[in-house]
Amino acid sequence: MSNLTINELTEQMHELVKSKGWYEADSKRPQTPRNLAVSLSIEAAEILEHFQFTDEIKDREELGSELADVMLYLLQLASVSGIDLEDAVLKKIEKNKTRTWDQ
Repeated sequence: MSNLTINELTEQMHELVKSKGWYEADSKRPQTPRNLAVSLSIEAAEILEHFQFTDEIKDREELGSELADVMLYLLQLASVSGIDLEDAVLKKIEKNKTRTWDQ
């Protein structure tokens, strides 16, 4: 098992999307920020299905697959939106260090 950087994962995601023809002008899956945000939300909701009426993880492999879908859509959304996700995450961590939540 290898540890890839966000940029390496994004590049592998781009290779997949390109191989499926989803970057083509006539694609039935246009890779627009709106479409990717919708897909990200749908995939995140599918994670909730794993916890409907239970606190237990019943199928770890399937949950992992849904989590991977969310990450792939997140990587794609950040990329097509011109957002450096690593930079955004690091900035958010620093900002959160100064915030307070319910104690």
